Amino acid sequence: MDDAAPLTISRLSAADRARWGELWGQYLAFYETSVPDAVYEHTWARILADREIHCLAARGYDGGIVGITHFLFHAHGWTIAPSCYLQDLYVDAAARGLGAGRALIEAVGVRARESGADRMYWMTNAANATARSLYDRIATHRGFIKYDYALPAT
Repeated sequence: MDDAAPLTISRLSAADRARWGELWGQYLAFYETSVPDAVYEHTWARILADREIHCLAARGYDGGIVGITHFLFHAHGWTIAPSCYLQDLYVDAAARGLGAGRALIEAVGVRARESGADRMYWMTNAANATARSLYDRIATHRGFIKYDYALPAT
């Protein structure tokens, strides 16, 4: 991809399923995890519905998808307005450093404001230095640490 090539940000359409699946799979592999095929299909259906989980894509000059982000809105006990959680952000390795990550974050920020949210946040692994170099420039790290509690089997 040419560094001078403009990026566009858009929603996904049914025709984008294969590329979305490829990028999301790479994202999951980066975090050393995977999900069953049924989760891919369920998540894809929710993305197309654009109600519970939202997705935006960064497209290169040829219209090909170079990055994706998933985000959602939820109630928060500290505010009246909803909060926006940017759940996943992934940019193809060949397109990193060209502004796709920042453009996706900013586009989610616009959607959050338009939806009445009063905050937007995300998490990343502490060792994800590449992403953190961007995040540290455009957002504030407030020092919180995430814990995952394993729910008892039913």
